[in-house]
Amino acid sequence: MGSYAKVVDGIVEKVISAEPEFFDTFVDDSPGRWIQTSYNTWGNTHKLGGTPLRGNFAGKGFIYDEENDVFYSKQPFPSWTISEETNWLWEPPIPRPDDINNYNWNEEEQQWDLIE
Repeated sequence: MGSYAKVVDGIVEKVISAEPEFFDTFVDDSPGRWIQTSYNTWGNTHKLGGTPLRGNFAGKGFIYDEENDVFYSKQPFPSWTISEETNWLWEPPIPRPDDINNYNWNEEEQQWDLIE
């Protein structure tokens, strides 16, 4: 069984699990196309050591970049940039503190705020 994302105008509308043969008989006259995605791929790494497929497992609202053949989430904050050359994940301008505390990104102050 595989996972497939329905992509319309570069945006994922839904993700389903199906056997590849399902699409041989499935009639879908709606716009868009079905593109395979891998539940085991995140950050351009396959969690079981296999070959990653299309950058990240697609989710509803994700972007499909046809030129690079990858899925990635929408930009969480204007200051964050996507790491196109490594993992297709959004990165903050300042790394999150590496400790056991919880933080929220403060876009206005461009800093991580401790959640107390």
